[in-house]
Amino acid sequence: MIKKGASILASAAVLGILCAAISARADDRDHERAYKAVRSGEILPLSRVLPLVREAVPGEILEVEIEREHGKWIYEIEVLRADGRVVELHVDGRSGHLLREDDDREHEHEDHDDD
Repeated sequence: MIKKGASILASAAVLGILCAAISARADDRDHERAYKAVRSGEILPLSRVLPLVREAVPGEILEVEIEREHGKWIYEIEVLRADGRVVELHVDGRSGHLLREDDDREHEHEDHDDD
């Protein structure tokens, strides 16, 4: 019984390592594709996007990701505003236009009673 448990645990560990390796390779390919898209002029470099973001939503940049969504490159940028709110901006990678702004409070459940 102990051998069977150890075997299952070892199999689960190997599966976890393989999944992590596959995920890391996918991330590497995404970074390579994004790099090539910037080099070819398909999308704006981050150095041109960030000033546009700072003008639209002043604050501290916390995180930046770039993803391909529905055939378009989208920069996802988290900004800490001066009022303490964190917002996530979705910016068109080709034009630099702000597509969407999500307020982190929209996702919180405010079930607080001060009684």
